[in-house]
Amino acid sequence: MQKNWYAVYTKPHCEKKVSHLLTKKKIENFCPQNNKKSQFLWRSKFLQEPLFKSYVFVKTTDLDIVILRKQINGILSLLYRGAKPAIINEDEINTIKEFTNSHQEIRLEKFQLNLKSDENNLDDVMYRIDGKILMVKSRLFKVTLPSLGYTMVAKMEDGSLISREISFGNKELLMQS
Repeated sequence: MQKNWYAVYTKPHCEKKVSHLLTKKKIENFCPQNNKKSQFLWRSKFLQEPLFKSYVFVKTTDLDIVILRKQINGILSLLYRGAKPAIINEDEINTIKEFTNSHQEIRLEKFQLNLKSDENNLDDVMYRIDGKILMVKSRLFKVTLPSLGYTMVAKMEDGSLISREISFGNKELLMQS
């Protein structure tokens, strides 16, 4: 059977625990971390917290995912699209990994996929690849994740490079602002 990426829904604040338990069972998983700046009295500090609240991504088969739900305390259910478990595209997982490694203080925005309005609204878009939009506008990096229904948004940091090379799936891009 072919292994696919799925999103499992966890108990609140149990993402790291579930990820650790999956790793102990030698199951490939990914819990994207977001560096958030927190202000403490006289200094600021970056704290790591899960990017997707109550979600961990797991690469496994359809049959194994049902067994995992019963074996691992902390997994509540799967993310569903319609009546079937949502399969997350491998390119999107790789994009999330690269985006979280490259940026801090990422925020998520929900979106409704409306192809007609996306085709007509390409004025602000710098690149369009395989139906996914990657754009830089107002010193913001945005990457759309259609299978999850989210857009990841990060600000360009002061003093950062003017151009950056990003691989999106099997394609390489040079982004400039």
